[in-house]
Formats: sequence, C-alpha cells, structure tokens
Amino acid sequence: AALENTLKIAERCQLNFDFSKAYLPSYELPSGYSHVNDYLRDLAYQGAQKRLGEITPEIQERLDFELGVIAKMGYSGYFLIVQDFVQYAKNHKIPVGPGRGSAAGSLVCYSIGITDVNPLKYGLIFERFLNPARISLPDIDIDFCELRRDEVIRYVEGKYGVDKVAQIATFGTMKARSVIRDVARVLSFSYSDADKIAKQIPFGATLDQALEGVPELKRSYEEDEQIAKMIDISRKLEGLTRNAATHAAGVVITPQEVTQYAPLMRLSDGSVRTQYNMKDLESIGLLKMDFLGLRNLTVIDDTLRSIAKAAEVEIDLYQLPLDDPKVYDLLRKGQTTGVFQLEGSGVRALLERLEPSEFRDIIAILALYRPGPLESGMANDYIERKHGRQKVAFPHPELKDVLSETYGLPIYQDQLLLMARKVAGFSLVEADLLRMAVGKKKKDVMEKMRQRWIEGCVQNKISEKKAIELFEDVEKFARYGFPKAHATAYALISYWTAYLKANYPSHYMAALLTSVAGNGEKIAEYIQECQEMGITVLPPDINESEANFSPTPTHQIRFGLGAIKNVGLGTVEAILAARQARGLFHSFTDFCRRVEPDKINREVIESMIKAGVFDRFSTRKHLIEQIDKGLSEGARAFTERKSGQKSFFGSDTDKGVAVATANGNHEEFSKQELLSFEKELLGLYISGHPLEEVEDRLALLRSYDLAALATQAKEGETVQLGGRIDSLRVINTSNGKRMAFMRLEDLKGQIEVTIFPDPYERYKKHLLVDRAVLVKGRVESRNGKLQVIAEEIEPLEEAERMLQVHLKLEPTALSSENLSKLKEVFASHRGIAPVFIHVQGDETLTIKLGHEFCVQVSKSLRSGLESLVDRDCIRFVRSRGLGL
Repeated sequence: AALENTLKIAERCQLNFDFSKAYLPSYELPSGYSHVNDYLRDLAYQGAQKRLGEITPEIQERLDFELGVIAKMGYSGYFLIVQDFVQYAKNHKIPVGPGRGSAAGSLVCYSIGITDVNPLKYGLIFERFLNPARISLPDIDIDFCELRRDEVIRYVEGKYGVDKVAQIATFGTMKARSVIRDVARVLSFSYSDADKIAKQIPFGATLDQALEGVPELKRSYEEDEQIAKMIDISRKLEGLTRNAATHAAGVVITPQEVTQYAPLMRLSDGSVRTQYNMKDLESIGLLKMDFLGLRNLTVIDDTLRSIAKAAEVEIDLYQLPLDDPKVYDLLRKGQTTGVFQLEGSGVRALLERLEPSEFRDIIAILALYRPGPLESGMANDYIERKHGRQKVAFPHPELKDVLSETYGLPIYQDQLLLMARKVAGFSLVEADLLRMAVGKKKKDVMEKMRQRWIEGCVQNKISEKKAIELFEDVEKFARYGFPKAHATAYALISYWTAYLKANYPSHYMAALLTSVAGNGEKIAEYIQECQEMGITVLPPDINESEANFSPTPTHQIRFGLGAIKNVGLGTVEAILAARQARGLFHSFTDFCRRVEPDKINREVIESMIKAGVFDRFSTRKHLIEQIDKGLSEGARAFTERKSGQKSFFGSDTDKGVAVATANGNHEEFSKQELLSFEKELLGLYISGHPLEEVEDRLALLRSYDLAALATQAKEGETVQLGGRIDSLRVINTSNGKRMAFMRLEDLKGQIEVTIFPDPYERYKKHLLVDRAVLVKGRVESRNGKLQVIAEEIEPLEEAERMLQVHLKLEPTALSSENLSKLKEVFASHRGIAPVFIHVQGDETLTIKLGHEFCVQVSKSLRSGLESLVDRDCIRFVRSRGLGL
C-alpha cells in the first residue's frame, strides 16, 4: 500500500523548469535611485575616481564598455549584491582576498571594491570574465578569512532572509580507484592484489579510459576471469553517489523561499542544505556564489595584528612595495615553506631555477607550475629565456607587444585572446569563444573558427601557411593557458606572505603555526622551518604563553596554551583572565587559587604539567604529586572569595606557602618519559627528540633524511631510511593475512610506510612503536603524497653491530705521538664497531685493532678522527645487513 500511495503521489506531481530565466534576488536601492543600472554606474565612477584619480578617456571607455555589457545581460543587481557583502566584510575588518578567478579582470569589480587588482595596470581582460556571447551568470568567487567566513554568510541571511539563503550540497561519487578497492574487498581479493590493480588507474581517469590507455590493466582484464568480473562490476557502480556533504564554499540566494526553487535536506550534523548540486542550481537560473575560506588570509591578518601589537606599526598590504629585495632573496633560495602557493617541493625547485627578480615572475610561476606547462617544456623555456640562455622568439613579429612580458611564450589565456585580435582581427568576444572551443574540444566550432582565423590573417597580410601555423600554436597553448587575472590576484597573496616571512619572521611563523593547530604533521614541518630560520620554538609556559603561538620580544616563538591536548578554550580564557587581573602566577598553588575551579580539573592540570607549562616552578613529577593539594587549595580559595572572607595567609595571590613548589632537588621523570608526555599532549617533541642520541649513526646508514626524500627522491627509487616508529596500524587482508601501515619519523619529517603481508610476516618482531629502525623500500606516490613500500626492516641496534671504521694511513703517520692521539679518540668513543687500519705502501697492510679499541660511530668520533687523519682516509662501512 505504501508503494502504491507513493506512486500515486509521484504521478500527481508536475514540475516544469524554465531554463531561460535567471532568478536573482532583488537588491534594495538607496533613495534617489529607481534602477540598479544607474546605481551601479554611479558606484563604479565614484570608486574609480577614488582608486585611480582622474577619469582618463581610457578609464571612461573601459568602464562604459563593461557597464554596458553588465546592464545588457541583466547582471547589475548581481554585482551590487556581491559588492554589498564584500563591503560588509571590509567594514567589519574581516579579511577579504584581492580577487579570485577571472573577476579580477573587471575594472567595474575593482572600482566598486569587489576586487583589489587594477586590471589596467596588469593588462587583464574583461571578456575573459564576462562574455556577452556566453549565456551564463558571471562567476565572482570571494576569498574570506576562514575563521570569519561564516559571519559574512550570516550577514547575507540577515539581509535577504534565512529562508532565502542556503548552503549547497555536494555529492561524493564512487571513483574508479576507490570502487575497484570496494569491489575487490567484497570479492575477497587480497589487499596487495587490489592495490596493484587500483594503482594502474591514472588519477582522474575512468575505468574505460584506464582500460584503453593502460596496456597492463587491459591485459589483466582480458586474461584473468576474476579481474574481469571485478572490473565489470566496478564499471556498473562507478559514478554512483556515495555520500552527501556540504560544498566547501557554495551559497545560493533566491528571490523567494529557497523551497520555491529547490528541495532541501537535513544532513547528519543537523544542517540544512539544498538537494540540488551546484551545477543543477545554476542550470535552473539560481544565483550561486562561492564564499571561500582561505587559511592564508587568516595567517596574514594574525601576523599584521601581532606586528601592530608588538611594534605599533600598521601595515597596509596594498601600499607595500612590490620590489622588496628580501622577498626575492627568499624566493630565489626556495625558502618558501609556509608561503602561499609556493611551498611545495616541486615549485620550490622551480623558483630556485627561475630566480624571480620582479613581481611579474611571481605571476608567471603560478601559471607555469602546472602539468601542461611543465610537461610541454614551456616552464623550462621561460626560465632559459629569462636568463638569456635561449633566444627570445615570437610566433610572428606582430605579436611582440602581446608576448614580450613572457619572453615570447603565451602562458596566459588573456594573451591568446589578444593574439587572435592582433593577427586574425577577432573581437575579444570571438577570441574568448575560440579559447572555450579549444578547451572543451568542440571540433565543429573549432573548424569554423579556423576558417575565420585564416581569412582574418590573410586580410592582415599574413600568408595562409603562416596563419595555419599560428592557429595550431593557439590550439596547443589554449589547452594549458592560465587566467592571468587569477594568477595576478593570487601572486599578490604569495608576495604578502613572502614579505611577512622575510621581514617579520617570528610574527609570521607564529601565525602560521596557529593556523595548523591540531595538525601535528604540519606543526612539526613548520617548527623544523623555524629552526632552519634560526627561530627557537619555546615550550608552553604559564606566565609567557598566550592562547595561540606567539612571538616573544627576543624573536622566538612561544607555544600556545590552546595547543595542549585536553585544555579547552574556556580553560585558556580563564587562565589569561586571571593573569590579566592580578599579574603573573608566582607558584603552582597561586595558579590553583586564582583560576576558577570550574575551569580546571585534574585531567586539565595534569596535561598542562606534563606539557611543561609549570616547569618554572618545579619538576613535572613533583608537580603531579601536588595536584590534589593544589585543587583542594583552589576550592578553599574559591569558597573564601564567594563568602568575602580573607585567606589565613592574607592574600589569594599566595606565593607558594600552602603547597611549596619552588624549584628544588625534586625527582623528575626520565628524559624518555618527558618526551613521551610532550608527544602525547603537544603532538610533537618540543624539548628534544628520542632520535637525537642516535642521529649520528642514522645519518651514516640512510640514503636520505625524510626532508631530503621529499625533494630529491624519484618515484620508483629504492631507498634506505632510518627513523623511529611513530605509529603502527595492523590490519587483516581479505584472505586472512596481516599487513601494516607504519608512520616513520626522523628529526626532519615523517612518512607513511606500507608493509605488505610477506615482509610483515618476516619483520613483525621488529615493529614496536618508539623503536629506531632502518627501512629499505621503494618510493611511491599516492594521492600526490610520497610513501614507501617496505621490503626490509632492521632495528637500528642490529644495524649498528654491522658498522666498521676503516682508516687509511701512510707509514709516516704511524708515529708514537699520532698513535697515542688515535688511542685517546678511540677511548673516548667506546662502543662495538671494530676499527681497521690500512697502512699504505708497496703493499697495503690491514690491521684489525683489538676489542678494547672498538668505538661508537658518531659525529663526535668523525670530528676527532678528522683532526688527526684526512677526511678522505676515513670510511664507515656496513659489513652486512640491509643493502642498497
């Protein structure tokens, strides 16, 4: 009956869409205006005069043209809506990006404050943004500070009505690789077999595309019945919806209630979202906007406020000179960890080769560091031409003005539009349609354009042969040309972050660390960068720490209280309020008495003690023993305050009388225990590292440290790594075997190591968390991230037993004085590594020294030996074990 009734309801429903209409919310005009076109025009001219000064004929012509197109297409209200909420954000000091996408090419957008990039200064084209021949709403995406983005959405809800504003759903689908793994698991394939098949599918490819383009996969499909079955089932499931979630940025605003245009749904977290996805909403004519949260804007804002507080200097980003030498020095050295868009190992390597010297180089590298320009060699050509090692050539002399800024290479889509206008007489509207046709591979449109191109070139006295060559060039370049407007706007953010890092390093790195709180891997990476910059990151301290990471007056960085596990925002606020009200804490007891007891409990205080917050007062072990007394004293002080009584000791800023915690000869935890506490509660080691004592030996036994691995190792390369097992996850495969995923860390970084069943079975006895091991394996990339597939694993202590020291000495070096000094070096580095001396002569004489001369291999040993023997005459050798 239920099914029958459902069918009856469905049959009665009728829904018709008018795809030719756009449903824009009405913009409330100020008094004196009756039409959105007039108000937008006045805003644009007023803004242009304010931002550009005199309205020159060039500015007037551009404004009139843009305003005419916007009005003709009926989008004036849309521009006013965007301008309104962007202005709201700016008025409320919510950081807004300078622009995003092709909207930065609009002078109207710049004039009314939607964007902050002058398109005339950078040669940006309006038609790339809004083309009257394209019947679709212009796409104006806005970046906001990620912490305050929701404030802007709340403002829009308040202005237009909560029932007329909704965030947009997105639907995760079953992709080729994941569906293969899912189906393989159901069909009882082993994990390693499923993983092998999944990895043959290129990222982004469908199963059909993979079968057509990957011979090995096609062969497996044709020859193995079980694999064929798995792939056939997967093809039926591929593309189906897996789950619903919230679009990262999309918001829809409607003239009436959203439910008049689109169905809504409630997600598992209770939030309401549209049931239509972004493309469906656009297709039925609804206004979709992207309110994007950009972490880097938050970092910049935090840095500026930190600088203003410490140095009383207000920095206006838009007044910064774009030729700061410190910025380009930093970029040329590739020291761009934490710099927007420029912190990956690949782009750092490109920066070092490019050696940027001006702002246009930053714009260019954002356009060049993508698969197309890198694979085609265009990025390399740009570098070679910039440095004069390759001749600058132009496809045609007429194109010199268009391509001179990029050394004759069309790297921006805007240049392709200008090329079409220059040689073939296209309007910029036509040129943009050509760009789209090439990008979407519309062959019928391209063929018409080709004929139009040739005719236009011939009219401009360019031969048909050359016209065809130029068209083929445009076809090639259009596939990976980049929007210059977007590159320019984002290059500004890259420059700002580089400027702040170069000129205010401790302030910037503190803000950067705060932005990744909770992400132990990124915090460790940025702290490593701080160390390389000469900035010390100090542990949390009850009197020095703020809520977040903060710079100190001596240009160090102090860990924030809010970054400690189990310490919530309410606790941090209560601590800072107590410190603000009555000054620094004088003892552990003083802390317990002054902070409201409902904000601290045993777990919170123990976490703070173990993280080192109270180290200034006593040892961590002694303080933990005092927790109960401290809590009791705090409860008593709170009762006294409530009743208005005075403490027996005369003040509730006790200096440590009730519970003596002044530093003394109190017992402390072991170094290993202290480090373990830090790792547990801070997510990383702050006062040291368990591997520091063995780093010297690891350096001799590995082929890369983990920082170098990320930048130097090649995919498929066999490497030997050394580090500590940070975590281990063991799983059962579908056929009942066990395998593991291990996180290996050294002093420079971390990496995921996959251990398939066979090596797991051989080496499982060595797999203990916190153990130092050597791993020999193959480098692979998965989802753009490096990992190692383990082949052999060996504990460090076993590897050390295989080390030998070999010294080559001339007979003249065997004086009693030299031998005596060598003995002293050996004696001060006692260990288990045997020493061999090779005496050079007509025949080499090898002497193995006695057991009493065995040494522990270390940097200190090497240093001692190098003071007596040439560096080239010293070798540390593995006798056996893992081999490369």
